[in-house]
Amino acid sequence: MPANVLTLIAAPGAAAQAGTAVEAVVGTLRRLGAGVAPRRWLASEIACDIPFDDLDTDQADAAARAALAELGNLAIDLVAQPEAERRKRLLLADMESTIIANEMLDELADLLGLRERVAEITRRAMNGEIDFAAALRDRVALLRGMPEPALAEVAARIRIMPGARALVATMRAHGAYAVLVSGGFRVYTARIRAELGFDLDIANEILVENGRLSGAVAEPILARDGKLASLKRLAAERGLPLAATLAVGDGANDIDMLEAAGLGIAFHPKPALAQRVRNRIDHADLTALLYVQGYSAEEIVHGE
Repeated sequence: MPANVLTLIAAPGAAAQAGTAVEAVVGTLRRLGAGVAPRRWLASEIACDIPFDDLDTDQADAAARAALAELGNLAIDLVAQPEAERRKRLLLADMESTIIANEMLDELADLLGLRERVAEITRRAMNGEIDFAAALRDRVALLRGMPEPALAEVAARIRIMPGARALVATMRAHGAYAVLVSGGFRVYTARIRAELGFDLDIANEILVENGRLSGAVAEPILARDGKLASLKRLAAERGLPLAATLAVGDGANDIDMLEAAGLGIAFHPKPALAQRVRNRIDHADLTALLYVQGYSAEEIVHGE
């Protein structure tokens, strides 16, 4: 069995070109001297494993991306990694713009007519242009005096990211422990944990006084270093090496967690994260994280 595997995952609109992309990548790897074993389709015209040897994963990644670029930058993602122990036993997932499509502070600000102002601060924080904790304090301060029921009101706007239910359900069905770790608020992570079946949620607490938002967040704020610490602590508690962990996120505050995980995936990432983390899913949905672990379409549990 070859030591490495490169997985191609096509977004729905690129399924018709998936076979062509696979052949192009196989040809490129062989021209670089790789020994390529028979490919394995995990899902017809969607996801394919290309096992290979005699080429390191960084070289394979770069070569495959160049091959796809020659085809016209198709909506096809790829991840190259060692074949051994692909299936991870601990999942840490960011919530906003990863497991859900929303940024909940932006949704709250919308009720006050402040969406554009707050969304710009969110954008800069997620791209690492400003300190995350300071940006969180600044945005929450703008909500001071908002009635507490507004927290539940905007929860109705939550949109679950495609593939999120399948990701959690499938990994848990195969024995993994699934954790939601967010720089957002537990009022929302607790809801998503219950809805999707996460084992645990870790997040910040937005403070309420006399039925209204106080404009403050409980300290210390969970930010970039807190996510990394959570990964290390949870792996240690479960007796797992970091190699057995999978972390996924979209923003700059996820960088350390993704770089430390056995498999760190930048999901539709902001530019600052895309520049730091090689393994990216730019086009497909969250089921891509299952294909990357070698799950076939038949093994995926789609949940309720």
